[in-house]
Amino acid sequence: MMNRFFLRFAKAILIVTTLGACKSEYQKIEDRELSSGKEANELFLGLELGMDKKEFFETCWDLNKKGVLTNGPTELSVEYQAEMPSGNPAKMRFYPRFEENKIYMMPMEFTYESWALWNEELSVEKLRDDVIALLETWYGDGFFEVSNEDKSLIAFVKIDGNRRIRVFKKSISSVRVEIVDLPIQKQLEANPS
Repeated sequence: MMNRFFLRFAKAILIVTTLGACKSEYQKIEDRELSSGKEANELFLGLELGMDKKEFFETCWDLNKKGVLTNGPTELSVEYQAEMPSGNPAKMRFYPRFEENKIYMMPMEFTYESWALWNEELSVEKLRDDVIALLETWYGDGFFEVSNEDKSLIAFVKIDGNRRIRVFKKSISSVRVEIVDLPIQKQLEANPS
């Protein structure tokens, strides 16, 4: 009887351990950060996750009057001349996504101004490294690589409490960054409307 109990107990421990080991390193970090209760809402240029739409437009308008921001090439984009660590001139275009009139996601795209297919110094891989270096000056170290099995899709991620930052190649000349309030995104994914 005792051996049977011990055997069942050992199996239960093995199952729990195996399930815990099945979590990816990414999932372990996400779980740890979300359970920390830490809130990191800073974006850049005075913008924040949770900022309401009116305040976003007022902040951008003030920065536009100071010459810091300009209108992007489409009606829903704001353009910023990013000072990259490499010194290569780059444009950063962004426009947030709102939920209940508050910023919950900030997608951004970076491109080198002088990009050309034949210019190795301005390749998208170098741009990605440059963008990560810039983001580390804004948000600190801690980016780690996440990829699928064959490494055909690679992203670099940093999670600070509720804020997740993902960096990945969008095209042969641009890098996309997505900063999101994870609890809100998870809520939206669970209850799509």
